[in-house]
Amino acid sequence: MPDLAPVPSVCVHNAGRSQMAAAFLTHLAGDRLQVRSAGSAPADTVNPAVVAAMAESGIDISAETPKVLTVDAVRSSDVVITMGCGDTCPVFPGKRYLDWQLPDPAGRGVDAVRPIRDEIERRVRDLLAELTQTT
Repeated sequence: MPDLAPVPSVCVHNAGRSQMAAAFLTHLAGDRLQVRSAGSAPADTVNPAVVAAMAESGIDISAETPKVLTVDAVRSSDVVITMGCGDTCPVFPGKRYLDWQLPDPAGRGVDAVRPIRDEIERRVRDLLAELTQTT
């Protein structure tokens, strides 16, 4: 797979779903993709249950911090993955947008986060397989 422009994963608080998606993209694609994770209204910290669930998958996101979504991050991307950010995510012609409807892990324990994590991993693997076939 050749290098692509950044692929941001975006959710409202950048404390759960988008952090997991970015971590799986980075873990599975390595340096073949530039991955960003951001939120329209970032929380102060990443959800501890999300950190624990990702650790179970062998991915350490304990040092990650929620970041604010910038217009430039979206503008410079080929693919934008959104998860519940609604109308607050900027839209530019020519960009590919994937809106992944997934439950928000906020306020949930590790047992409830695991199925969300697993679905995000499945979708990331499918996306990477598709990108590999089309490039």
